[in-house]
Amino acid sequence: MSEQIALVTGASRGLGFALAEALAPAYHVVAVGRTIGGLEDLDDRIKARGGSATLAPMDITKTDAMAQLCRSIWDRWGGAALWLHTAVHAAPLTPASHLDAKDLEKSIATNLTATGVLIPFVAPLLGEAGRAVFFEDDHAGEKFYGSYGTTKGAQIALARSWQAESAKIGPKVDIVQPLPMNTATRMRFHPGEDKEALASPYAEAARLLSDLGIL
Repeated sequence: MSEQIALVTGASRGLGFALAEALAPAYHVVAVGRTIGGLEDLDDRIKARGGSATLAPMDITKTDAMAQLCRSIWDRWGGAALWLHTAVHAAPLTPASHLDAKDLEKSIATNLTATGVLIPFVAPLLGEAGRAVFFEDDHAGEKFYGSYGTTKGAQIALARSWQAESAKIGPKVDIVQPLPMNTATRMRFHPGEDKEALASPYAEAARLLSDLGIL
Protein backbone atom coordinates (compact mmCIF):
# COMPACT_ATOMS: atom_id res chain seq x y z
CA MET A 1 0.00 0.00 0.00
CA SER A 2 1.34 3.42 -0.94
CA GLU A 3 -0.58 5.04 1.91
CA GLN A 4 -1.65 3.76 5.29
CA ILE A 5 -5.37 3.01 5.47
CA ALA A 6 -7.37 3.08 8.70
CA LEU A 7 -10.92 1.71 8.67
CA VAL A 8 -13.04 3.18 11.46
CA THR A 9 -16.50 1.70 11.97
CA GLY A 10 -18.75 3.98 13.99
CA ALA A 11 -16.91 7.13 12.94
CA SER A 12 -19.78 9.60 12.76
CA ARG A 13 -19.86 10.43 16.48
CA GLY A 14 -18.29 9.91 19.89
CA LEU A 15 -15.05 8.00 20.31
CA GLY A 16 -15.05 6.76 16.71
CA PHE A 17 -15.22 10.36 15.44
CA ALA A 18 -12.38 11.42 17.74
CA LEU A 19 -10.22 8.44 16.78
CA ALA A 20 -10.77 9.00 13.06
CA GLU A 21 -9.80 12.65 13.39
CA ALA A 22 -6.73 11.85 15.46
CA LEU A 23 -5.47 9.33 12.90
CA ALA A 24 -5.25 12.00 10.20
CA PRO A 25 -2.98 12.85 8.46
CA ALA A 26 -0.84 9.81 9.34
CA TYR A 27 -3.56 7.58 7.83
CA HIS A 28 -6.13 7.91 5.09
CA VAL A 29 -9.33 7.24 7.04
CA VAL A 30 -12.19 5.16 5.68
CA ALA A 31 -14.97 6.42 7.94
CA VAL A 32 -18.08 4.27 8.31
CA GLY A 33 -21.16 5.61 10.05
CA ARG A 34 -24.90 6.03 9.69
CA THR A 35 -25.04 9.78 10.33
CA ILE A 36 -24.16 11.60 7.12
CA GLY A 37 -23.91 14.99 8.84
CA GLY A 38 -21.47 13.57 11.37
CA LEU A 39 -19.30 12.08 8.64
CA GLU A 40 -19.28 15.40 6.76
CA ASP A 41 -18.20 17.22 9.93
CA LEU A 42 -15.46 14.64 10.38
CA ASP A 43 -14.30 15.12 6.81
CA ASP A 44 -14.01 18.87 7.40
CA ARG A 45 -11.95 18.35 10.55
CA ILE A 46 -9.68 15.81 8.88
CA LYS A 47 -9.07 18.16 5.96
CA ALA A 48 -8.25 20.94 8.43
CA ARG A 49 -5.50 18.70 9.79
CA GLY A 50 -4.11 18.17 6.31
CA GLY A 51 -5.51 14.65 6.02
CA SER A 52 -7.99 12.89 3.79
CA ALA A 53 -10.92 10.55 4.28
CA THR A 54 -13.26 8.34 2.34
CA LEU A 55 -16.78 8.63 3.75
CA ALA A 56 -18.92 5.51 3.85
CA PRO A 57 -22.44 6.36 5.11
CA MET A 58 -23.44 2.76 5.75
CA ASP A 59 -25.16 0.57 8.32
CA ILE A 60 -22.77 -2.16 9.50
CA THR A 61 -25.69 -4.58 9.87
CA LYS A 62 -26.11 -4.60 6.07
CA THR A 63 -23.90 -7.52 5.09
CA ASP A 64 -23.91 -6.82 1.35
CA ALA A 65 -22.87 -3.21 1.92
CA MET A 66 -20.00 -4.24 4.19
CA ALA A 67 -18.85 -6.85 1.69
CA GLN A 68 -18.86 -4.23 -1.06
CA LEU A 69 -16.97 -1.75 1.12
CA CYS A 70 -14.26 -4.24 2.03
CA ARG A 71 -13.89 -5.33 -1.58
CA SER A 72 -13.56 -1.68 -2.59
CA ILE A 73 -10.81 -1.15 0.00
CA TRP A 74 -8.97 -4.16 -1.40
CA ASP A 75 -9.39 -3.08 -5.01
CA ARG A 76 -8.30 0.51 -4.36
CA TRP A 77 -5.55 0.12 -1.76
CA GLY A 78 -4.78 -3.58 -1.51
CA GLY A 79 -5.67 -3.74 2.18
CA ALA A 80 -5.70 -1.73 5.39
CA ALA A 81 -3.24 -1.19 8.21
CA LEU A 82 -5.82 -0.56 10.95
CA TRP A 83 -9.40 -1.37 11.86
CA LEU A 84 -10.92 0.41 14.84
CA HIS A 85 -14.40 -0.89 15.66
CA THR A 86 -16.46 1.52 17.74
CA ALA A 87 -19.93 1.08 16.21
CA VAL A 88 -22.49 0.09 18.81
CA HIS A 89 -26.22 0.13 19.49
CA ALA A 90 -27.02 1.43 22.96
CA ALA A 91 -30.48 0.16 23.82
CA PRO A 92 -32.30 1.99 26.63
CA LEU A 93 -31.68 0.66 30.11
CA THR A 94 -34.56 -1.52 31.25
CA PRO A 95 -35.24 -4.46 33.56
CA ALA A 96 -34.70 -7.84 31.91
CA SER A 97 -38.36 -8.59 32.44
CA HIS A 98 -39.28 -5.56 30.31
CA LEU A 99 -36.87 -6.04 27.40
CA ASP A 100 -38.17 -4.66 24.13
CA ALA A 101 -37.84 -7.33 21.44
CA LYS A 102 -36.92 -4.85 18.70
CA ASP A 103 -34.24 -3.20 20.83
CA LEU A 104 -32.79 -6.57 21.72
CA GLU A 105 -32.82 -7.66 18.08
CA LYS A 106 -31.06 -4.43 17.03
CA SER A 107 -28.51 -4.84 19.82
CA ILE A 108 -27.70 -8.38 18.72
CA ALA A 109 -27.54 -7.36 15.05
CA THR A 110 -25.26 -4.35 15.63
CA ASN A 111 -23.09 -5.36 18.56
CA LEU A 112 -22.62 -9.06 17.89
CA THR A 113 -23.77 -10.30 14.48
CA ALA A 114 -22.21 -7.43 12.53
CA THR A 115 -18.91 -7.98 14.33
CA GLY A 116 -19.04 -11.66 13.45
CA VAL A 117 -19.61 -10.72 9.81
CA LEU A 118 -16.97 -7.98 9.73
CA ILE A 119 -14.08 -9.97 11.19
CA PRO A 120 -13.93 -12.42 8.26
CA PHE A 121 -14.36 -9.50 5.84
CA VAL A 122 -11.66 -7.30 7.38
CA ALA A 123 -9.10 -9.95 8.35
CA PRO A 124 -7.87 -10.41 4.75
CA LEU A 125 -7.48 -6.63 4.44
CA LEU A 126 -5.27 -6.52 7.53
CA GLY A 127 -3.19 -9.55 6.60
CA GLU A 128 -0.44 -10.63 8.98
CA ALA A 129 0.89 -7.14 9.69
CA GLY A 130 -2.34 -5.20 10.26
CA ARG A 131 -4.05 -4.37 13.51
CA ALA A 132 -7.62 -4.45 14.83
CA VAL A 133 -8.75 -2.59 17.95
CA PHE A 134 -11.93 -3.25 19.95
CA PHE A 135 -13.24 -1.15 22.81
CA GLU A 136 -14.47 -2.83 25.96
CA ASP A 137 -17.37 -1.42 27.98
CA ASP A 138 -18.15 -4.13 30.48
CA HIS A 139 -21.68 -4.03 31.86
CA ALA A 140 -22.49 -7.73 31.45
CA GLY A 141 -24.69 -8.93 34.28
CA GLU A 142 -25.40 -5.44 35.64
CA LYS A 143 -28.99 -4.56 36.41
CA PHE A 144 -30.89 -2.80 33.63
CA TYR A 145 -28.06 -3.44 31.12
CA GLY A 146 -29.61 -6.62 29.70
CA SER A 147 -29.54 -5.69 25.99
CA TYR A 148 -26.37 -3.64 25.90
CA GLY A 149 -24.32 -5.50 28.50
CA THR A 150 -25.08 -8.92 27.04
CA THR A 151 -24.42 -8.05 23.41
CA LYS A 152 -21.39 -5.82 24.02
CA GLY A 153 -19.92 -8.52 26.27
CA ALA A 154 -20.50 -11.10 23.54
CA GLN A 155 -18.78 -8.83 21.00
CA ILE A 156 -15.67 -8.62 23.19
CA ALA A 157 -15.73 -12.37 23.80
CA LEU A 158 -15.64 -12.86 20.04
CA ALA A 159 -12.78 -10.37 19.74
CA ARG A 160 -10.86 -12.24 22.45
CA SER A 161 -11.21 -15.48 20.50
CA TRP A 162 -9.81 -13.78 17.40
CA GLN A 163 -7.06 -12.25 19.52
CA ALA A 164 -6.00 -15.66 20.83
CA GLU A 165 -6.18 -17.27 17.40
CA SER A 166 -4.10 -14.60 15.68
CA ALA A 167 -1.53 -14.01 18.42
CA LYS A 168 1.25 -15.83 16.54
CA ILE A 169 0.14 -15.37 12.95
CA GLY A 170 -1.43 -11.90 12.86
CA PRO A 171 -3.16 -9.61 12.52
CA LYS A 172 -2.59 -8.10 15.96
CA VAL A 173 -5.86 -7.74 17.86
CA ASP A 174 -6.07 -5.28 20.76
CA ILE A 175 -8.89 -4.86 23.26
CA VAL A 176 -8.76 -1.64 25.27
CA GLN A 177 -11.06 -0.04 27.82
CA PRO A 178 -11.72 3.70 27.50
CA LEU A 179 -12.52 5.77 30.56
CA PRO A 180 -16.16 6.87 30.96
CA MET A 181 -16.62 9.60 28.36
CA ASN A 182 -18.96 12.46 27.61
CA THR A 183 -20.65 10.84 24.61
CA ALA A 184 -24.21 10.45 23.39
CA THR A 185 -24.10 6.77 24.34
CA ARG A 186 -23.07 7.57 27.92
CA MET A 187 -25.68 10.32 28.21
CA ARG A 188 -28.36 7.93 26.97
CA PHE A 189 -27.55 5.61 29.85
CA HIS A 190 -26.90 8.31 32.49
CA PRO A 191 -28.71 11.51 31.42
CA GLY A 192 -28.21 13.28 34.74
CA GLU A 193 -24.50 12.57 35.08
CA ASP A 194 -22.04 15.43 35.56
CA LYS A 195 -20.42 15.83 32.16
CA GLU A 196 -17.47 17.68 33.66
CA ALA A 197 -16.49 14.53 35.56
CA LEU A 198 -16.23 12.52 32.35
CA ALA A 199 -13.32 12.21 29.97
CA SER A 200 -13.39 13.93 26.60
CA PRO A 201 -13.58 11.55 23.63
CA TYR A 202 -10.72 13.51 22.05
CA ALA A 203 -8.51 13.11 25.11
CA GLU A 204 -9.33 9.40 25.27
CA ALA A 205 -8.63 8.95 21.57
CA ALA A 206 -5.21 10.54 22.01
CA ARG A 207 -4.47 8.48 25.12
CA LEU A 208 -5.56 5.16 23.64
CA LEU A 209 -3.71 5.66 20.35
CA SER A 210 -0.59 6.64 22.28
CA ASP A 211 -0.85 3.67 24.64
CA LEU A 212 -1.27 1.37 21.65
CA GLY A 213 1.77 2.88 19.97
CA ILE A 214 -0.27 3.78 16.89
CA LEU A 215 0.44 7.50 17.14
